[in-house]
Amino acid sequence: MSATKVKSEKFKKESLWTKAFFKFIKDKWGMLALFVVLIYFLIALGVWLEFFGNHWDELLESGYSPMSMKHWFGTNINGQDILERVLYGTKTAFQVGIIVALLATIIGSSLGAVAGFCSGSFVDTIIMWLYGCLDAIPYYLFVAAIAFCLPDNPYSMHIAMISTFWSSTCRIIRGEVIKIKHLEYVEAAHSIGVPKFWIIFKHILPNTSHIILVQASIAFVSAIKSEVILSFLGLGVKEGTSWGIIIAESTNEVTAGFFNNFLSASIFLFVLVIAFNIFSDALQDALDPKKVG
Repeated sequence: MSATKVKSEKFKKESLWTKAFFKFIKDKWGMLALFVVLIYFLIALGVWLEFFGNHWDELLESGYSPMSMKHWFGTNINGQDILERVLYGTKTAFQVGIIVALLATIIGSSLGAVAGFCSGSFVDTIIMWLYGCLDAIPYYLFVAAIAFCLPDNPYSMHIAMISTFWSSTCRIIRGEVIKIKHLEYVEAAHSIGVPKFWIIFKHILPNTSHIILVQASIAFVSAIKSEVILSFLGLGVKEGTSWGIIIAESTNEVTAGFFNNFLSASIFLFVLVIAFNIFSDALQDALDPKKVG
């Protein structure tokens, strides 16, 4: 048997995940984007572990200090170190992104799997009606309503995001499960009396994991962008600081010719969003069964 044939047969035996992994690592832009995202994650982890970024609210000296070795991005009007505030904002971004993406994906994929498996039934109709109603409500008005109803809850923004972000995942997983449930291995599980709950969450849902992973990455970056916008409008973070709050504080400073606050938060946000979008596209391309031979 020739070496080419052996290699071909070995590749055929590899799983989708193995093929996707090797395809992803060959994507230079995808790997570069992943490297940038990992740097941001290490920054957020450093703030969580209190290595840096936790003195963001200290009044150090006079305001509007220029960039220097002591204060790399200068200080704001209150004399607070801008770099410390931006680093803490990275932690806030990852905290919101991880919580919202994780919970929204779990809720969306679970309800989508149930709806797809029970397609055409009363359960499916209820779930479709629910995410249809949520999609019909303007997102920022919905967030404002929840923030008004829960004024003292620091997680009101998270609740609003999770309540809306799960719908897109639910819709996509529902369509995928409708296709999968007619496959032979599902019919075989039915014939030997495997409970429906076990079929859905043990046999069907794991086969949509590539879609779930992509949807989670999309929800993550969407949550970060939404948090910045909501914090800028005063509806977001209530404890600590974030890039949205920093940009909001800089609106009057820009007209006065002080751009440090605005540029630092905007650049950090722009680089993370661009990197994560490139990473999500590369991940989606690598996990697409139609493109993974």
